[in-house]
Amino acid sequence: MSGKNVTEVVPADAEGIAKAVRILALGGIVAVPTETVYGLAARADKAEAVAKIYAAKGRPDFNPLIVHVRDVDQAKRFGEFDGASEDVAGGEWPGPLTLVVPVADNAPIARAVTAGLPSIALRVPNHAVMRAVLEKCDFPLAAPSANRSGFISPTSAAHVKASLDGRIDLILDGGATQAGLESTILAIRADGTWQVLRPGPVSEAYLAETYFGGRSASGAELNAKLEAPGQLASHYAPGKPVRLNAIEPRADEFMIGFGAVSGDCMLSEHSLEEAAARLYDCLHQSAASAKPRIAVAPIPNDGVGAAINDRLSRAAAD
Repeated sequence: MSGKNVTEVVPADAEGIAKAVRILALGGIVAVPTETVYGLAARADKAEAVAKIYAAKGRPDFNPLIVHVRDVDQAKRFGEFDGASEDVAGGEWPGPLTLVVPVADNAPIARAVTAGLPSIALRVPNHAVMRAVLEKCDFPLAAPSANRSGFISPTSAAHVKASLDGRIDLILDGGATQAGLESTILAIRADGTWQVLRPGPVSEAYLAETYFGGRSASGAELNAKLEAPGQLASHYAPGKPVRLNAIEPRADEFMIGFGAVSGDCMLSEHSLEEAAARLYDCLHQSAASAKPRIAVAPIPNDGVGAAINDRLSRAAAD
């Protein structure tokens, strides 16, 4: 697609979902809400469709994509699951957790989805609209966040429209997303080690206690090798300098507040979950502000706070 103001936004009702499925079946690209952020979906089994995602986002082709599927049984067509990965999938899907597992032999998937890696990132989303789309598709969906690569992730249809208008075929408007942060990405490797490649709504401490007997993650350097989406050091960028752990703003700064630190946009007065849900909206507001710089209040590193701080540190990276 080309031009300005040509991407249609439709309600995520039965008619809108049916239209989205028709576009996807023909190899088009559609923005669809999930419980985390809006995803830019295309059929993952067609190279031409996947190429449209990379082109629309301006995404580097060495950065793999998450494949969204209906359930664990469908996931096993594309990835190899062992005892540990089956346990986690059974316990956490559908939900905001992506599993990176060895790619299955002869998996019917476009090579560009995995960026040539021997692993594949899989997720069963827990959002009524995305699940309805998947139920009506006889193919999996590659669906990274529906924004230009490296910029702020979208938590509303308006965010998608502002970033990708004229570059994609359709936006399904399902309202604001709930979690507000991308899924946790967990790699479970053949040698028995595990590692959180991207913090998210499901915390590393919870995963360790629930599925790995309290055993710590492998501790390998996260960015030594790109294994999954969201590992690039500079990401989620608002296009302005970002100062973290600020107690008060300078005159030229848009202040993102939390707790006792007030701001032009408040994440929350006390709740990290609310802060996660509002993070990207506040970053979008700060990007649109006339002020040339951004300051962000300190965020506790507990629970989902670790994921918030991960996104903020990447937003602040040069």
